[in-house]
Amino acid sequence: MLLLVCVFYITKKGGRVQSPFSVDGLFFLSICPLKKVVIVLYVLDWICTNMTTVMESQLRNLISDSNRFLKCLQHYLKHSTEIQTMQDFIDNLLLDIMAKTVNGKSNLNVIGVGSGTGEHDLQMFSTLHHKYPEMTVDNEVIEPNPKQLRDYKDLVSQTPGLDYIKFNWNKMTAEEFEEQWKDENRTKKADLIHMFQDPGATISFFKSLLNKNGQLLITLVSENFGLVKMHNAYRNQLGTVYLSSGDIKIFLDSKGVSYRSYYLPNEVDITKCFIEGDEEGELMIDFLTDVLDFSKTASPELKAGVMEFLGCPEFSVKSSGKVLLNANYEMIVIEQLT
Repeated sequence: MLLLVCVFYITKKGGRVQSPFSVDGLFFLSICPLKKVVIVLYVLDWICTNMTTVMESQLRNLISDSNRFLKCLQHYLKHSTEIQTMQDFIDNLLLDIMAKTVNGKSNLNVIGVGSGTGEHDLQMFSTLHHKYPEMTVDNEVIEPNPKQLRDYKDLVSQTPGLDYIKFNWNKMTAEEFEEQWKDENRTKKADLIHMFQDPGATISFFKSLLNKNGQLLITLVSENFGLVKMHNAYRNQLGTVYLSSGDIKIFLDSKGVSYRSYYLPNEVDITKCFIEGDEEGELMIDFLTDVLDFSKTASPELKAGVMEFLGCPEFSVKSSGKVLLNANYEMIVIEQLT
C-alpha cells in the first residue's frame, strides 16, 4: 500500500499562520504568503530554519482575528498568481516528479497536513487519476482551521467522481499530528509527503515516514522574496520572522541531504497598498505584514519603512499602472532512496 503524505507548510498568508514551526527541534514563526494552501504538496500557511520567534512586538498578529485573516487571505489569493502557479505545477511537473513513486501502485495513502480548503488536493488527485485510473487514494486530511476544513468537506460533497478517494478528516496541527502518530506507534510509511507551509512540522519526522522511493515535497517562498527581508528587517516591530526556501536548503546542506528544487513564479498586485485609506489596500497590507489593522496601529516610522520595502525596485515592478510584488515560491524535493 502506498502512503502519500501531503504536508502543507501553511503559514498564514495563504500560507502563513504565525505559529512555531520546527526544523528538527528548532522552532520558528512561519510567515509565507499562501494559506489556502493549496495543493497537496503542501507544506507550510508558509519549514525550517534556525531563527527564533520574536516576542517583542506590541502589534496584534493577524491570525488573532480568524475572520479578518480569512478575508485578507482571500484578497491576497484573488490578486496574486499563486493559484495559477500551483495549477501549472500540477499540470506540468507533478506526474514527472511522482512517476517512480506511483507507477505500478494500486493505492496511495495520502496525508495532507495543512490542506486548507482542498482545491489543489482535488486537482492533484484528478491529474493522478487520469494517468492511473485504477489507483485508489486514502487521503488523511490534517487541517487546524475549522472553517477551511468545513470548506474542504463542502467541496468534496459538491464534486462528482471522487469515489476512488477515501477521506479521513482531522482538525489538528502538524505538531499535534506528529505527537499523535508517535503516541499511537503508527508504522505506516509514506510515498509522498507534501508540505506547503505548515508550521509545526519537523523535516526529520516527516522524512522518517517515507517509504523507499518516497518523496518529501516542501514548498516555501523563495529566499529572494522581498517580504522575507522586510520581516527580518522589522522582526522586533512586526513580531515575526519569515522562513524561506533558503533556510531549508541551508539546513539540508548541513545534514548532507540531497534534494532537487523547482522554481514557481508568482506575483501579487499591491497597487492599492499605496492608496491611503483604501479598504482593499489595507487588507493586503495586513496580510503582507501579518499584523491586524496595520495602518491603524503601526507607528509612522514602521509604516514608512514597510511601504519603502514594498515599493523597492529590487522586490516589485511597475507595469501598466500597477505595482507587482515578486512573491515567487520554490519547491524542494527530497527522495528516500532506501
